[in-house]
Amino acid sequence: MMRMLGYRLLQAGLVALLVGGLTFVMMRSLPGDSAYRIAAGRYGYDHVDAAAASAVQQELGLDRPAWQALADWFIELLRFNPGNSLVSGAPVMQEIGHQLGQSLLLAAAALLLSLLLGPPLGLIAGLFPGGKLDRMLLAISTALRALPHFVLGLILVLVFALGLGFLPAAGYGDAEHLLLPALTLALGLAAVSSRVARNAMRQVTDSDWYHFGRSKGLNERTLFWRHGLRNASVPLVTYLSVQFIYLIEGVIVVETLFAWPGIGHALVHAIFARDVPVIQGTALIMGLLFVLLNALSDGLCYWLDPRRHNHDK
Repeated sequence: MMRMLGYRLLQAGLVALLVGGLTFVMMRSLPGDSAYRIAAGRYGYDHVDAAAASAVQQELGLDRPAWQALADWFIELLRFNPGNSLVSGAPVMQEIGHQLGQSLLLAAAALLLSLLLGPPLGLIAGLFPGGKLDRMLLAISTALRALPHFVLGLILVLVFALGLGFLPAAGYGDAEHLLLPALTLALGLAAVSSRVARNAMRQVTDSDWYHFGRSKGLNERTLFWRHGLRNASVPLVTYLSVQFIYLIEGVIVVETLFAWPGIGHALVHAIFARDVPVIQGTALIMGLLFVLLNALSDGLCYWLDPRRHNHDK
């Protein structure tokens, strides 16, 4: 366990280096005048001229060598300070603090919905392979997984917001505003988690030790709850840890589509405004969040796997 934690700490450090460096280089490589974009983010495009852009360039030192600006960012990062926004002047962590909370709320709601939809159906399908539920679940999960986030989100808006009028098409404030963006993310996750759960359950029920449990007289309910579920959950948790990247990537698209005030939405606006410290800080938070979630997943798999418990004894 300690070795795993040390590996994750090393991974977090590499993420900070790579994310900071790559985002900086990519933003510097974009065409256009960065000073003009930043000035437009401050004052609005209708109130920006060459003089305002020149003043912003001198104030922020945008004419400094790129290596010097990147080195200054890394030095400040060692002090746990990712800098200040070039547009608002506020600390980056203050800028993205509120948005991060909203993104975590959306991601948690999506993950909860996916766990309620996908794994239970997959486990049932795995207990009865080849049945009607199994075949229907395969067709639905294949169709859902093939749809991009924005297409699936638009379909849900057309059906539930514009067609039926049950839910708002976009916005933020009430719990009902959370449902459509969370469902958009959850359906993609549930589509694959149902198949992973189904295959894991099928592998468990086909194992020799599961058949041995039957021969001892254990009924199907006892076999499932005491032995089958825990063994089938290990590959499912492993899959979910891999799919965290799918969730983090999807948050950016879904937040923009539904005007959800999260970290992905803030990242898009920061890119348009060329607010490099906010972009670097946002990308860094998302990368470190991915490392943290993977570490939690490793610990959960260790706790769930019966073979490791037997080995420890």
